[in-house]
Amino acid sequence: MAKERLYLFDTTLRDGAQTQGVDFSVEDKIIIAETLDRLGIDYIEGGWPGANPGDTAFFDKKPKFKNATFTAFGMTRRPGRSASNDSGLKAVLDAETPAVCLVGKSWDFQVKVALGIELDENVDLIASSIEECKRLGREPMYDAEHFFDGYKANPEYALKCAKAAYEAGARWVVLCDTNGGALPHEVEEIVSEVVKHIPGDHLGIHTHNDTENAVANSLAAILAGVRQVQGTLNGLGERCGNANMVSLIPSLMLKEPFKSKFDIGISKEGLKGLLGASRLLDEILNRTPNRHQAYVGASAFTHKGGLHVSAVQKDPSTYEHVDPALVGNKRVIPVSNQAGRSNLIAQFEGFGLEIDPKDPKVDRLLDEVKEREFNGYSYDGAPASFELMARRRLGQVPKYFEVESFRVQVERRHNAKGDLISVSDAVVKVIVDGERLMSVAEGNGPVNALDGALRKDLGKYSEYLQDLRLVDFKVRILSRGTEAITRVLIESTDDSGDSWITVGVSPNIVDASFAALIDSINYKLLRDGAPAGT
Repeated sequence: MAKERLYLFDTTLRDGAQTQGVDFSVEDKIIIAETLDRLGIDYIEGGWPGANPGDTAFFDKKPKFKNATFTAFGMTRRPGRSASNDSGLKAVLDAETPAVCLVGKSWDFQVKVALGIELDENVDLIASSIEECKRLGREPMYDAEHFFDGYKANPEYALKCAKAAYEAGARWVVLCDTNGGALPHEVEEIVSEVVKHIPGDHLGIHTHNDTENAVANSLAAILAGVRQVQGTLNGLGERCGNANMVSLIPSLMLKEPFKSKFDIGISKEGLKGLLGASRLLDEILNRTPNRHQAYVGASAFTHKGGLHVSAVQKDPSTYEHVDPALVGNKRVIPVSNQAGRSNLIAQFEGFGLEIDPKDPKVDRLLDEVKEREFNGYSYDGAPASFELMARRRLGQVPKYFEVESFRVQVERRHNAKGDLISVSDAVVKVIVDGERLMSVAEGNGPVNALDGALRKDLGKYSEYLQDLRLVDFKVRILSRGTEAITRVLIESTDDSGDSWITVGVSPNIVDASFAALIDSINYKLLRDGAPAGT
């Protein structure tokens, strides 16, 4: 039995740009659009030509896609203007994209209050705008704003608006849950009625995530008959976001009844590329990826409890609903105070450490992990520090250098321009191959200054650290009775593209930071095969 075609429509470049704090440059848009095209997305909405200089400039550059249909967004003509004489509609059509998606009202309340016109006039706005798009050779789509609220209030009128667009030649009539308030059972019931009037292969679904149901609502709409689904990378969007395309795609490809019934045009390699696309967007936005995001999050296939690990090692499906490799992800077995022997063995295997599971050292290491976590450490979030600790207990970490002392100070003063600034400087004394080295560095904070001083001169090891960079720094204050303990997590990376996280704990934030820095440098030297000190 042949599969039905289900079309994917990505709105990251428009809906995503409405997210608070997000402002895509033209170059950002080009990179994101090209990434979406490589995934195999059917339609990529670029924004609203004429609405702002950034969108207009992006449409002037017109990305060349191999798979996707480039789509412009706009609105139906305004009251009192003809479709050929409306400047807003003209700007959208002048972008000359193969497809055009026009938003219009489908809720009688919005027509009366927001537009202030008669209901039948709004129907004519929709039909004439779609006809103009079709006349000019574009693939027209109607974005039925507030459709579900409109249907609940006045089903006859909401349907009349949708049918007007379809009968005027709209390739797609997209049903929008604009305020994100609908629930899956409502979406399924309403779409089931709409398909009695408009064929499902001309219907789309566009949901917002205000009740955390955007993906569920999209899947419900598909089961009820729509054949186009809209969403954004990482669920980016106004307020609580939009349907998350990164969750929708693997659910449609890997879950029944969708995988047996539909072809969405994404290859197996494209599916594996989802993780990279998700991380790319976070990188552009300078955001830390959501570790708990479904399918692609760093913790999506992480098993912490010892009983869970034992079960996963026997049968992965007990705690993994799909194979992580299918979406480009991987299984993670951290160690913590919840860990058992299985966690440690899995960790050892993960970083290539061979040890007899019955070796007494395993039990001693497990006890040490639990004791150190009781004292504030967290190894499930700092696997590099755990690997160093484990290898040290087995005598597999060379002694590269010794820190004799360090000092850091912060000075607040006026600079030459009279501006009040804070400057940090650090002094670090180390022993390398029996030679005492002292380095001084300034930084934009105590940790940055310490990092600069520590790496400024480490003798023969300096060449190994030239591409080392700190990319994240997290601090948490832990209460211990009347005392407070500081835990610092530092994420580091280098030109290989790999990253690793190390941990330091101390009542003093500088001590904790320095400990995490030392672990980061030692891990880098160990991984790159630096020779032991003499």
